[in-house]
Amino acid sequence: MPVVDAVVIGASAGGVDALLRLLADLPTPWRLPMVAVLHLPQDRDSRLAEIFAHRLPIPVCEARDKADVAPGTLHFAPPGYHLGIEAERCFSLSCEPPVHFSRPSIDLLMSSAADAYGPRLAALLLTGANEDGARGLADIGQAGGLTAVQAPDEALAPQMPQAALALRRPDFVLSLALLRRLLIRLDAQHHVH
Repeated sequence: MPVVDAVVIGASAGGVDALLRLLADLPTPWRLPMVAVLHLPQDRDSRLAEIFAHRLPIPVCEARDKADVAPGTLHFAPPGYHLGIEAERCFSLSCEPPVHFSRPSIDLLMSSAADAYGPRLAALLLTGANEDGARGLADIGQAGGLTAVQAPDEALAPQMPQAALALRRPDFVLSLALLRRLLIRLDAQHHVH
């Protein structure tokens, strides 16, 4: 199992439920930073951080511009902004036009994270009803990072995992239960080093 410094996660339709199943009751202490883009309607205030903070044993927050990617924390992209990660591993928010009709864009987060972390990055792409994330996941694979996709036959909306599979074969295609085990193993590796 490779040693990674961060995990990025993308999901859309069905994503809240999938992410709760993936991350509920994680073992603590948890060390890996996790950064998630979950597509939501633009005009709604995101209560994601609030919902997840109640359900997870680790700190959860909305990513803020120029803030560091904090260890052991789940960061959500705020609604209406693209979220990127800079070379010095801090966040940047932008209002550039939507990608695949989405802002925040999973592709944008993943591609910037690939540049920032190179091979020391893991990425999970979950259920979703469009192609956002496929290109970003391929960029992470090309940079030597670990890539995993939720098995399309298990995903509530299989289009996003299928688009990723069509573009570049990920390292793993797994059920949520096995993705969770993979995540826990990656964190355990991170503890050792």
